[in-house]
Amino acid sequence: MQQSIGEIPGQQNKILGMSTLAFTVCFAVWTIFSIIGIRIKQELGLSDAEFGLLVGTPILTGSLSRIILGIWSDQYGGRIVNVFTMIFAAIATFLLSYARSYEMMLLAALGVGLAGGSFSVGVAYVSKWFPKEKQGTALGIFGAGNVGAAVTKFCAPFVLVAFGWPAVAQIWAVVLAVTAVVFWLVTDDDPDLKRRRAEGRKPASIREQLEPLKNQQVWRFSLYYFFVFGGFVALALWLPRYLIGVYDLDIESAGMLAALYSIPASLFRAYGGHLSDRYGARWVMYLTFGVSMVCLFMLSYPNTEYVIHGIRGDIVFSTRMGLIPFVLTTFVLGFFMSLGKAAVYKHIPVYYPGNVGAVGGLVGLIGGLGGFVLPITFGVMNDLVGIWTSCFMLLFVIVAVSFLWMHLAVRQMERNAAGGKLADLPQFAELEGIHDAAKHGRGTGAAISDWRPEDPDFWARTGNRIAQRNLWISIPCLLLAFAVWMVWSVVVAKLPAVGFKYTTDQLFWLAALPGLSGATLRIFYSFMVPIFGGRLWTTLSTASLLVPAFGIGYAVQNPDTPYLIFLVLALLCGFGGGNFASSMANISFFFPKAQKGNALALNAGLGNLGVSVVQFVIPIVITTGVFGVVGGDAQAVGTTGHLWLQNAGFVWIPFIAVSAVLAWFGMNDLDAAKASFAEQSVIFQRRHNWIMCWLYTGTFGSFIGYSAGFPLLAKTQFPMVDSLQYVFLGPLVGALSRAATGWISDRFGGGRVTFWTFVLMIAAVGGVLYFLGIKDQPGAFWGFFAMFVILFLATGIGNASTFQMIPIIMRSEMARLMPSLGAADRLRHAEKESAAIIGFTSAIAAYGAFFIPKAYGSSIALTGGPAAALWGFMIFYVTCAALTWFVYTRRGGLLHDIERGGGAARLSVTPAE
Repeated sequence: MQQSIGEIPGQQNKILGMSTLAFTVCFAVWTIFSIIGIRIKQELGLSDAEFGLLVGTPILTGSLSRIILGIWSDQYGGRIVNVFTMIFAAIATFLLSYARSYEMMLLAALGVGLAGGSFSVGVAYVSKWFPKEKQGTALGIFGAGNVGAAVTKFCAPFVLVAFGWPAVAQIWAVVLAVTAVVFWLVTDDDPDLKRRRAEGRKPASIREQLEPLKNQQVWRFSLYYFFVFGGFVALALWLPRYLIGVYDLDIESAGMLAALYSIPASLFRAYGGHLSDRYGARWVMYLTFGVSMVCLFMLSYPNTEYVIHGIRGDIVFSTRMGLIPFVLTTFVLGFFMSLGKAAVYKHIPVYYPGNVGAVGGLVGLIGGLGGFVLPITFGVMNDLVGIWTSCFMLLFVIVAVSFLWMHLAVRQMERNAAGGKLADLPQFAELEGIHDAAKHGRGTGAAISDWRPEDPDFWARTGNRIAQRNLWISIPCLLLAFAVWMVWSVVVAKLPAVGFKYTTDQLFWLAALPGLSGATLRIFYSFMVPIFGGRLWTTLSTASLLVPAFGIGYAVQNPDTPYLIFLVLALLCGFGGGNFASSMANISFFFPKAQKGNALALNAGLGNLGVSVVQFVIPIVITTGVFGVVGGDAQAVGTTGHLWLQNAGFVWIPFIAVSAVLAWFGMNDLDAAKASFAEQSVIFQRRHNWIMCWLYTGTFGSFIGYSAGFPLLAKTQFPMVDSLQYVFLGPLVGALSRAATGWISDRFGGGRVTFWTFVLMIAAVGGVLYFLGIKDQPGAFWGFFAMFVILFLATGIGNASTFQMIPIIMRSEMARLMPSLGAADRLRHAEKESAAIIGFTSAIAAYGAFFIPKAYGSSIALTGGPAAALWGFMIFYVTCAALTWFVYTRRGGLLHDIERGGGAARLSVTPAE
């Protein structure tokens, strides 16, 4: 982008000043619900979650509109786009004052949110008036318009008390409309737009504008902005509610104190732009994340009382952050978040000068979505966890992840810039004198640099033995991971029997949360093996299972254990769920194409056995004190029975320890598997990656979700049947069918097998619905059980067939995607991308372990039965079958000729074509 260096300073300052004023007014309107929403909550009797949705709805519209508004600003000029945006938002805000039902308020809030979209318009517009060396400061000053949130908090409470909340909406709407008119009269079209019109050039198309969005760097900037801006908006909306609930303040006082957070989080953004221009945006981001982590750690600690049994009696003390320390801490947090907001947007016109609108729009969209998602999450966490500081706990996790990703990316860029020099340096400076690669080598004895599985002589002489050893150590590690991941599926069904007073919905939450955390961890785990090595990562990930195993063993022994502790332990069980992605990616590197499908089927299928093993073993081991006095006392069940529920956690500990040791001493790292995250992230540009995510969610997502929810579903729907002694058979069938049916996909093609698998699953869900409809009749349970066994059988076959498809798809696509590479290089890229896709699809599919049990719970809570959830599953399977047929198996589909002409086998064994 050509900068308007020659523009007179007076004109630049006028544009910047008017744009900042307009954005301030827009932001005041955008956050109007932070004040009037509290009165609306009181009038309508809304829950915290409903309040969070109302407050967050304008943030959603403002976020989603940012990318298209940013593109339009680049195409048609920010001046005209900004005026129309403000006019439409003013109309919606005025109409809000006439809404009386919750639904109408949500509808009006969608229109109010357009005011937030003005940010991406302003960024694109202002940046074109300033040279690169001043853009950080200019955009920082413009971004200080965030102070509009403080304007609303200062002024709106007094208007609300005097005239009511509808008057607030009407006054704010009129001010916004007047601002739009003044903006049009005072400002001018930007220099780039004038130049383009004079030269008769057409604006860049939307496709050209969106081209940079495929870069991983853009999404990294988006995560940063999700915290610094999304977190700011969320807290600006949530703090009045927090202050009223925690410190019993009235709405006027809460609004003014919350403004002490909003003001520094807005005004000092200009200073953040200046610092970014002078010292660099990266330095400012390090400072922002570091100080924010400290502040959020302090704010996260809940009010707690401690009792120490001393020599002369009990010593009681408590930890509580008073109002003044709280306000000061949030002031500091807001100050540094404001610096970070400016630093993020300093990057954009420098890296993407011709696409400021699109890139800035996407970054603003993701950040704005944080302002939508986080208030809702805060409300849900309040309802679910019951701890006020849970909102700060969540923000601490987000900033920690952002800090880690930024640091790893910076280190990777430094390594790339330095070439091989960094690799030759010693890890510790004091070892430089004795650092000798000739003496000490470049790695451990477990690392293999020469790995050629497609070479028949190498495979027969060396490769097969090493690959088989790694596979058969990986399998028990993965089995234990699944066992720990699914332990709650049995434990939650027994908690009420030993004195835990939880509702059915709370129990389904406990059953579902390991799926949520496990699926999320898989996203990260899927990239870990090429970065850290399979041996090290398998050892660490297996050893991490000790944490939830010990925790469960201790927590279930006391019925007074807070529900929060169980929620945390349920999330920690997700360590087991994450292991699947890294395990499958690791094993995929060891085997040749001809044996890869079978090896992955064995690893996954026998690993999946952990689900049925846990559902078979736990009902047995909890009936006896197998660990004696070390394991703790039994819990009473009724008047005569006893259970040792702690054994559900303790029983896995010795096996986990042994498996971790075997992984460290018996497994290998492959140098050929090494790859950075940036190299692997190319899969996000592959459409087949996303298609396979959808299909694998239908197969594995169903398997793991049904496994997690089957015990509790059977118990709640057929309470007269002791179903826990049978439910392990479903996951057992699913796991064995996956391990034993890989050859079917090799013989007939994974695409065709996947299609018919979904047809079978549709029919089986229909059978489940039928038997639930007649559940009071004799034999209904066995029909219900048989249908689920068929479902598990189908998921196992589909799990194997979908994974068989991925390497075939990527090998067939490489000639089109990378035509300039030779056959050997295309094969290597296909290998790495296939491994990454296998890991990532398993991560996305694992969310089924959360959504299926939660869908059961929600369906039962809303309709009295699980049928609504099952109908939803059936519709999803229909989409999976249709997608498989259309993309892969129909005549002209990607796999049609390969699977029907013997191409699958040929593609599997031929190293180059």
